[in-house]
Amino acid sequence: MAEPNVDQSSGAGQKMVFWGCFIALVTTSFAFISRITLCTVRFGTEFNLDQVKIGELIGAGIWPFAISIILFSLVIDRIGYKVAMLFSFVCFAIYLVLACLAYSKVQGVEGEALIAGQKAGYDLLYLASIILALGNGTVEAFINPVVATMFNKEKTKWLNILHAGWPGGLVFCGLATIYLEETLKTGDWRVVVGLVGIPAVVYLLMLLGAKFPKSEQESAGVSYREMLGEFGAFGALVGFGLIFMQLGEVFGWKEGSSKYIAPVLTAVLAIGFGAYTKSLGRAILAFLIIIMMPLATTEIGTDSWISGLMEKPMEAAGRNPVWVLVYTSAIMMILRFFAGPIVHSLSPIGLLITSSVLAIAGLFALSKCGNAELPMIFAAATLYGFGKTFFWPTMLGVTAEQCPKGGALTLNAISGIGMIAVGVLGTPFIGYVQAQTASTVLTEKSAEVAKTVISDKEFMGIAYQAIDPDKEKAITDEAGLAALSDAKKSGSFEALGKMVMFPAFMLACYVALFLYFKSKGGYKAQSLSGH
Repeated sequence: MAEPNVDQSSGAGQKMVFWGCFIALVTTSFAFISRITLCTVRFGTEFNLDQVKIGELIGAGIWPFAISIILFSLVIDRIGYKVAMLFSFVCFAIYLVLACLAYSKVQGVEGEALIAGQKAGYDLLYLASIILALGNGTVEAFINPVVATMFNKEKTKWLNILHAGWPGGLVFCGLATIYLEETLKTGDWRVVVGLVGIPAVVYLLMLLGAKFPKSEQESAGVSYREMLGEFGAFGALVGFGLIFMQLGEVFGWKEGSSKYIAPVLTAVLAIGFGAYTKSLGRAILAFLIIIMMPLATTEIGTDSWISGLMEKPMEAAGRNPVWVLVYTSAIMMILRFFAGPIVHSLSPIGLLITSSVLAIAGLFALSKCGNAELPMIFAAATLYGFGKTFFWPTMLGVTAEQCPKGGALTLNAISGIGMIAVGVLGTPFIGYVQAQTASTVLTEKSAEVAKTVISDKEFMGIAYQAIDPDKEKAITDEAGLAALSDAKKSGSFEALGKMVMFPAFMLACYVALFLYFKSKGGYKAQSLSGH
């Protein structure tokens, strides 16, 4: 791998900052996989949680991430990168303390004391998850602009290398989780929680005495209002709109007058943002924001779905399902480390076009694997993995290169918008596609069973049918249970074929961007040196 440019600061100091940022991102993936694994394997029995409560606990560790990355981006140039770094470490430390306190609530107690301890422990874990997510979001809020500033001549390349830290952390923490499988199931699960502390302490020591660079737009004399103007009223409308939609899901703003809270707050902030900046936002940034929402759904939403499809064959083969995550993450990590030559050969837009084509081919291949053996499913998933690897960091690179005046705000806001869009739009839509497809397959294969178990549902005003889990319990004969199992399996694989619409839309957008830049003489990164 090539050494970083050293024209902005001393070579040794710059490398230390870069690798400190890299380890900080590794910490976020350690936190993600260890907490998700504990939620799905241990916390249900330990704290007497049903699936709804487990889902709430998982969600508490996700939605604050996207909110904090956007909100921190508004002030990070004022408070400084080091303050943000320290805040993120404090969040990780508090998470560890609260998780350990939750553990102590259910140890050595029985009866009524155990019931009270389980409730108190859950409350501590819920708060700990929110604080952890804030720390994860703050990490992204400072590492992206720091690296984009240090390597302002090769932003896409170095943002790809930086974001190899996410799958890298999944690989190493995934291997640790497999090694600690028995501890995870029956032992002291504080050991698994404590894995987060290892990279957290490392990045703190690496960055505590480091000299962070002055932001690119600050060095060029770009005012705060100009920075906000790059995002503009449109960016505020989408960003804050998604934030309030997410908060509406969390706090139940759905009935009566509360359903107007989210749209009213969104309108007020978007209008205020536009009035202050006197800008609707950069047109190219608006276009990139639109692309980012299906991109995030393609990468994050379908990724968990594909892993789920491979888990049962893995379990049937006597293998830990976490190997699926380790395998796909290893592909991403290696490819992102060597992004430089690929970006140089294809250009950022060319890389995104190629990635879209591979993602389309991968999803289509996976949709044909309903009755395939594990090796065939892995082969199709590998093709898809190659396609999705460069999506996220390359989009960040293009944003940083085309909207440098937006600095941390535009770079991080587009990432936050993608994350929130997955939660409030992408994942529910994927669930809708799966449910509708499975119910259609069941109706075709066994109309009698379908009449018993299918219920009418609604998603964003769209009526659809889904298999009702409660009604499923009425089916006890082998033929009926087999029809249900086959319908769910076939429906999941067929639905993957329908998800091709997302990378197909992205492909059309990237081709349009390619033609736009070609009309301008080719893709060129924008510079602030002459501002």
